Amino acid sequence: MSCAFCSPETTKGRIIIENTFAFAFPTIAPIVPGHVLISPKRHAIYYEDLTFEEKDAIEELRVQLKDALIKAFGAQGFNYAWNEEKIGGQSVPHFHLHILPRKEGDAGVYKYEPREFIYRTTPADERPNSSDDELRDIVSIIQKAL
Repeated sequence: MSCAFCSPETTKGRIIIENTFAFAFPTIAPIVPGHVLISPKRHAIYYEDLTFEEKDAIEELRVQLKDALIKAFGAQGFNYAWNEEKIGGQSVPHFHLHILPRKEGDAGVYKYEPREFIYRTTPADERPNSSDDELRDIVSIIQKAL
């Protein structure tokens, strides 16, 4: 199997920082300047596939990069995201955390309304809220599945 993130040629000369289990590099198609990815060194597709050490290593790099992106790009806020499966937007089947440093005036979505962003066309302020009964039903359904 060929994996873009497992190939040293993909990230050659682009690694910003690394530790024993993870590394960070700028994406080739940034949404905003400073858009970086953090990935485990070991091939793993899903977050659940990561070891505790890999999760800790990714978090360690995220914290270090957050401070650096504030200094380097004047970030005033951040978007953190990962995608799973093609239907969820995952284009490289190797876990990677996106970090987008955000500031006033940059490109992209400012008002993040997940339901609108992901699949609904009706603005949030025009959709009815779920009733307490509906919300309790959802809680029950999910709890039964746990």
